[in-house]
Amino acid sequence: MNLRAERGAATRERVVAIARRLFAEHGYEGTSIEAVLHESGLSRGALYHHYAGKDALFEAVLEAVEAEVGRAIIASVRGVDDPRQALVTGCLEWVRLAGDPVVRRIVLIDAPSVLGWERWRAMEERYAFGMLKAALQATKAVPEEFADLHAHMLLAAINESALLVARDGDPEAAQAAETAVENFLHRVLGPATA
Repeated sequence: MNLRAERGAATRERVVAIARRLFAEHGYEGTSIEAVLHESGLSRGALYHHYAGKDALFEAVLEAVEAEVGRAIIASVRGVDDPRQALVTGCLEWVRLAGDPVVRRIVLIDAPSVLGWERWRAMEERYAFGMLKAALQATKAVPEEFADLHAHMLLAAINESALLVARDGDPEAAQAAETAVENFLHRVLGPATA
């Protein structure tokens, strides 16, 4: 990579880190481009060279947070050999992550309204859906021809639980949601087959 490309990548990374903190603390509406410019020391032209506007910057932040969430879920199931338990563990990790202030604000509260439901959903499918579908298929709990539909239904249920945790912010509600999700998944998956 040449020096100019390296500097550009470093600038984008720094701006995303600054914007991430500001969006998490103040929300999308409460964060101005001026605040990002002030903290980054960039000129408006330099910022717009990398991001077409506040929406594009928010989308870059969201992509970064979604990637981190994916890595955290993968790490949570590392070493779990049973596919059913891996699915349950990964889903519970997502519900726990919904309580994180950054995830809550950026992914669950602001993203649907900033990106619009369809774009937010497409991003969720790109990150969460693929992992969930593969995990569900590994359990062999549903016939192959229904795996896609069941994965969509499962994603909807888990995301709804995550949204409840995110909106409530109460640790007791988060624990109740984890218990409910675990119970739900064990009922959906049924008994393990040999």
